Amino acid sequence: MSNPKGNPKIKEYGFKTDRSESLTAKLSMRVAPSMLAELKKKDNWQELVRDAIAKALQELEEPQSA
Repeated sequence: MSNPKGNPKIKEYGFKTDRSESLTAKLSMRVAPSMLAELKKKDNWQELVRDAIAKALQELEEPQSA
C-alpha cells in the first residue's frame, strides 16, 4: 500500500531532462516491418526519428526557391 502522506522528497527521485521542452506527446504511425527492424538496430533510434522529423519540418518551413 502506498504512503497516504506521499513522499516529501519526490523531486529528488523524479525524472530530469536537459531538453528545452519535455517529450510528453506521443506519436503513432505505421511503417513496414523491415523499416522498423532496421530502425531498431540503430543505437538511440528514437532520437534518430525525432531528428529526421524535425529536419523535415524545418525544410517544409523554409521558403521554396524556384
